[in-house]
Amino acid sequence: MSEYIVETTSGKVKGYLRDGLVEYLGIPYAQPPVGELRFKRARPISWEGVFDAKEYGPESVQFDEGQLKGSEDCLTINIQRPEKGEKLPVFVYIHGGGYNTGACNVPLYNGRTFAEEGIVYAAFQYRLNVLGFYDFSTFPGCEDLESNCGLSDQILAMQWIHENIAAFGGDPDCVTICGESAGGASVVNMLACPSVKGTFQQAIAQSGLPNCVMTHEMARRNVELFIEGMGWTEADLPKLRTDDPFTFQKGNTYVALHHQYRNPGMFLPGPIQDDLLPVRPIDAIRNGSAEGIRLIIGTNAHEGTTFVHPENTGFPNSWAMIADMFEKNGNIEAFSDIIRYYHPNADAYLKKLDNQNKFSAADLSASSDETKDKVGVPFINFATDYAFQMPAIKVADGQKLHTDDVWMYRYDLVTKSGEASGLLCSHAFDLPTMFANKDFHFSRFIYDGEDEAMVDGIINEMHGDWVRFTKTGEPNAAWPRYAGHDCEIRIYDRETRTEKVDRTALMDTWKDLRFYED
Repeated sequence: MSEYIVETTSGKVKGYLRDGLVEYLGIPYAQPPVGELRFKRARPISWEGVFDAKEYGPESVQFDEGQLKGSEDCLTINIQRPEKGEKLPVFVYIHGGGYNTGACNVPLYNGRTFAEEGIVYAAFQYRLNVLGFYDFSTFPGCEDLESNCGLSDQILAMQWIHENIAAFGGDPDCVTICGESAGGASVVNMLACPSVKGTFQQAIAQSGLPNCVMTHEMARRNVELFIEGMGWTEADLPKLRTDDPFTFQKGNTYVALHHQYRNPGMFLPGPIQDDLLPVRPIDAIRNGSAEGIRLIIGTNAHEGTTFVHPENTGFPNSWAMIADMFEKNGNIEAFSDIIRYYHPNADAYLKKLDNQNKFSAADLSASSDETKDKVGVPFINFATDYAFQMPAIKVADGQKLHTDDVWMYRYDLVTKSGEASGLLCSHAFDLPTMFANKDFHFSRFIYDGEDEAMVDGIINEMHGDWVRFTKTGEPNAAWPRYAGHDCEIRIYDRETRTEKVDRTALMDTWKDLRFYED
């Protein structure tokens, strides 16, 4: 590679040698989605001359940590590779953030720890929130605004990587995709999307939300909140084509603050069930959409502590909200089973209710003594299971029908800071461990006050398993394949181990209940 210049299907790209690795940063993989291409699906790009891949590109437009940031022109890929080597295994990371915030150039996601192990590391930006995952296509005057723009970005990025990774020393037949949160959900979506079939052979889904997929009709509910938050009517929606995209964050923030109170248990805007994702991911995987793909999937022990709050909650924080959720989705008959599973004194509580199997949300007061102790463990556990653990098990069950190569894990490490903050082992707390990155502000918060030998030990276990899986297709000889609801899974903790965990009662409680799928 003369001067680290490579030839891609889009054009030539120049990389840079830094501390023993060759980096190609901010490579465009799609035309800038601006002007007439706003709210259009990603389109291939090409250029003349040599693209200077020296710096990261901007993140997608977003409002995060109190700041408006990003750019519409955000569709780029970063690649890091060892200085030498060909046909190296490839690790592709899809960042999370609820399809709402985030970026692949966050220092925590630096791929150095993978590239130093002889792996080609790739990560890409995709459009978020209003520009990427809102569906306006069913509203009058917006029929030309395309759905699934953010998903189309991810699909084109995977196709670009498949076509070009060999030029960067990677093996297109040895690609592992990995993501956390919305990135983990995106990995599950990739298992279901027909147009990415063949672009990867292995997948790791960390703390994904596999049910965060909307029909066009369900998506309207969030758009209606957006319109309300903007102070608009439907007649104002054509402004989406030309207004400053940062102004849309007003409506997007309103959706985040109000969606649970309007539709308890509904997710923030995410992918749409359409031609790009014709079958809901869990159902598609059951039907064999990802046949032969090796899969690692798992969750953290206390995902819900990040999302369930006394105010401005991200998931239901009272029995009244849960009852409303079940009632709106035709599942009220199953509500008593949910109370029996999650309520610490279920029998006594049920006696308070008349017609136990016929009650409605109106029978439960949101200000009852069951919620006065802040939020309460039952609602945190409910959110952890509803959004993360239960659907992850369904994905594992579905993939197990078509390949034996499925592994499940749970990340259980409660650090001193997790205990002190009340977050315990919450959402994203596994990321510093998986990335083997102790020198980031979030990492320093998580590991604060902990014995360094313990931290290094759990990093060696989890990061080591991910590296081995990427290279060999087997994460660890001591980690048996998934065998059902009562089986051995990997537990990452102060003492990482393989342990039999019985989730039979959990899955029997949830059965095949469905929410907001119409």
